[in-house]
Amino acid sequence: MYVKGMSKKSIMQEKESMLEELYSFLCVCFGEPPKEFVWEYRDKNKTFIRTEMIKPIEFFNLYIGEVLKNYVSIINSPTSDKIYGKAYTVKYLGNVIGGNEVVYINTDIYTMKMLTKQQLKNNETVWFGSDVSKYMDIETGILDNEAYNYNVAFGMNFDMTKEERLDYRESCMNHAMVITGVNLCSDVPNRWKIENSWGDEKGDKGYLVMSDKWFDEYVYQVVINKNYLSKELKFALTQKPVVLNPWDPMGSLACSLG
Repeated sequence: MYVKGMSKKSIMQEKESMLEELYSFLCVCFGEPPKEFVWEYRDKNKTFIRTEMIKPIEFFNLYIGEVLKNYVSIINSPTSDKIYGKAYTVKYLGNVIGGNEVVYINTDIYTMKMLTKQQLKNNETVWFGSDVSKYMDIETGILDNEAYNYNVAFGMNFDMTKEERLDYRESCMNHAMVITGVNLCSDVPNRWKIENSWGDEKGDKGYLVMSDKWFDEYVYQVVINKNYLSKELKFALTQKPVVLNPWDPMGSLACSLG
């Protein structure tokens, strides 16, 4: 496509043509998006409910609505280019033209865990992003820094700080799961219950256990209700976010919220 010297009308015509071509390609691969669908589920009382031929926008308004605007993405990136208590976004990140900007608030790991604990105590699960390629035994469902001892096995020192792993891109978010529970000793977490999406045959019927130390090192993002934020973190949301480069590791797994 050649843009320089073209009129705005010609550019828009070319854009519409390209979008039509792309849409056709996606329909061949995944099928034409339904204009209406039937929604069936059981509520908390096990009552079966069926909604006949509902449109996507009607489904959103009926079951989701404005609730997403109550949540914010909290990250833990202990790198020199990101200050705790500040808002950040990633250049070019997002999958909807004209959609909501992806915004994160960077916090220390203790704050992130306390916010997660608060939300769980209010009987609400927590979406999170982490690096599941590290110290994970998927068959038993264990996420623990001590699951494997590579230093002894290879006679080499592989130790790196969380900051170093991010700076050298040795680690980044590569999978999203849900925290459904936490085990507390004197109100201090020592392990977390995780719901994964890889089937009932993995872990304990699809559930995993994450040690608190693994949370420290390999959890990078959680989604938290704004009600639990401190005044300082709420203030950070009102500020213009710092724009990170497109290749920043915090852009590897995006959760865009209202």
